[in-house]
Amino acid sequence: MHKRRFFGGIALAAAVLTGCGVATASPSQDDTVPADPTKIRFVDPATITGLTTRTLNEGESGGRYVHISHPEFPGAAALNEALAEEARRQQRDFRAATGDTGAAPRPELNVDWQVAAFSDQVIGVRLRTGEFTGANWGNSVRTLWYDRAAERATGSLGLLADRDAVRQAVQTKLVDRGVTPTLTDDMLDSIAFSADGDLVVEFDDCQVFDCSQGRVAAAVPKDQARPLLSALGRRAQEAALGQEAATATPRPTTPAPAARAVDCRVAKCVALTFDDGPGPYTGRLLDSLEEAGARATFFTVGLNAAAQPEILRRMVREGHLVANHSWAHRDLSKQSSSRVADSLGRTQDALAAATGVEPTLARPPYGAVNKDVRDVAKRLGVALVNWNVDTRDWKDRDSKTVTSRAVAGARPGAIILLHDIHRTTVDAVPAILKALKGKGYTLVTVPELYGEATLEAGQLYTSGPLNRATRDGDV
Repeated sequence: MHKRRFFGGIALAAAVLTGCGVATASPSQDDTVPADPTKIRFVDPATITGLTTRTLNEGESGGRYVHISHPEFPGAAALNEALAEEARRQQRDFRAATGDTGAAPRPELNVDWQVAAFSDQVIGVRLRTGEFTGANWGNSVRTLWYDRAAERATGSLGLLADRDAVRQAVQTKLVDRGVTPTLTDDMLDSIAFSADGDLVVEFDDCQVFDCSQGRVAAAVPKDQARPLLSALGRRAQEAALGQEAATATPRPTTPAPAARAVDCRVAKCVALTFDDGPGPYTGRLLDSLEEAGARATFFTVGLNAAAQPEILRRMVREGHLVANHSWAHRDLSKQSSSRVADSLGRTQDALAAATGVEPTLARPPYGAVNKDVRDVAKRLGVALVNWNVDTRDWKDRDSKTVTSRAVAGARPGAIILLHDIHRTTVDAVPAILKALKGKGYTLVTVPELYGEATLEAGQLYTSGPLNRATRDGDV
């Protein structure tokens, strides 16, 4: 099993130019290079009490895919609103740029996040944006900061008292590498600090070097940077110096749920599946399922799951199945085989670390599958599961509509697609459960649909096997 740690820093796969404090590399985020002066030590979000996640998503509206995730912190309303507005802005801009195209492959916008600093003084959040518009992924970064005493959110320039001096220091680093860019304020929109307190400026793909270079960042040494910082910047630097690297924790022991005597070859069974969480409404959803005695399958996004491990443990304790939905919800069919393996493998690690249970199922984002995805899933030992009933709850945020589609589409062996990141979906679940149970359905996990039959790694499933009721036409 993979043992890489996401929160250790920014990964570099190419040469690291430590002598001049400039790094160029691929935009991967997993492996760390300790000698790299531009390495940022991120905070493990699972250590932040009360943190939850918010998600904006689109399935095939206008022929594009959108998945934007960002954290939400207790007691930081201004930061939360700034992050939400940034998400809405990116979604608006992407819609305007892509129009109503139906071309394949579909344009895609994906935003994930990391916590660059967290103390009683400051919070820093790094947003990483990926855009796919037909050829390759383009990546950009932006880091927002929050002054907890002033209750004020700001961009990265808020860390600087002398932005001209910082600009000159960074420009000097780049000139040392044979590049003479003119840096503007909008190019200084992702600033954080290394574990040594060095000021780290990151650039978007293609901003200062050739696009093939990937991530480009420059580090200004701690002592040189210190007098150039604002009061907020000094507090952010101090927070970075005080942050400890995340360390692997022992897997918890999660009690296995009691076995149920249900034979879906005979009983009318359906599987409710929930994608993209956990989110702010997942706890309430679990309450509804527990009250109804229903089980479900949760295809969780690794980034969200790693931030909220306790709710995953509750899922397992209450008899639900926790499964893999990739790390950050990028369309895997647009990725190289190595990136597919990284996304699914990293999520396997996070879910197993949180629950003590190795996932056996994965759902590819947007249901997109190709040979590489199948091959990687087979190597990881997970079966691929899509659906045959789509409630389209991401598009129509109306509880009655979602309920109607779920109930109307139900058949013995059906796999029903829902999203626990939407309040309206969670609001609909009690009515869905009541209606399905009234029709004689038992709500089970995906493996329970198959009973003793084996779900084979690398194979794609969209519904359970036919049962006696289906064969007899009694649905």
